[in-house]
Amino acid sequence: MYNASGLQDKNQCLRDYAPLVKRIAHQMMSKLPYSVQIDDIIQAGMMGLLDAATRYDEIHGAQFETYATQRIRGAMLDELRSADWLPRSLRRDMRRIEQGVSRLQQKLGRAPNETEIAKELEVSLAQYQQMLQESRGAQLIYYEDFQDEDHEDFFERFEFANDTDPLALLQDDRFKSELARAIDVLPERERLLMALIYEQELNLREVGEVFGVSESRISQLHSQAVLRLRGSLKGY
Repeated sequence: MYNASGLQDKNQCLRDYAPLVKRIAHQMMSKLPYSVQIDDIIQAGMMGLLDAATRYDEIHGAQFETYATQRIRGAMLDELRSADWLPRSLRRDMRRIEQGVSRLQQKLGRAPNETEIAKELEVSLAQYQQMLQESRGAQLIYYEDFQDEDHEDFFERFEFANDTDPLALLQDDRFKSELARAIDVLPERERLLMALIYEQELNLREVGEVFGVSESRISQLHSQAVLRLRGSLKGY
């Protein structure tokens, strides 16, 4: 226990809880693009752990590991937000997929399959799946969505103020309603995949075991599901 009595110093704390930092980092990396360096995430997490050790004597009624976990994850997320970890070429490919999905969904009146999306993008199925693999870590909302390089306001139709943040957006009833509608029209396999990841909190390897496919294939399907949702929301 690390408390005001100082029974163990901060260096000992860092040694004892370094495995926790690495475990959290590896869990987070499974949902992030390959361009993110795990050493950067671990370093940020260690700073969060040090901050937790420094501040813990001010916290009452919380186990140190519980408090440290929150500070470690927070520091890692801050690092991801501050770093330009998504290459411009990848942003461009993700935007192409979003737009292609949106066009096809309107044209077909249903969720397009991978072959149809690849054809719409004028690439082979293998090339499209590689684009999905490289888009590992695709998120429903990015801070950049509020003002992207093409001056396209992703959420202009929702009439949010320019300083609205993603959390406030996700809590908005209109957005939640539209998101629920978009999830409902996902292919059944992708709906299940999203439920296993975000409701049951399974990692990609565990979801792969449920589906009987590789972790990399689950990564592709997850990217595709998220980009479908983004494409659907853009068409709103």
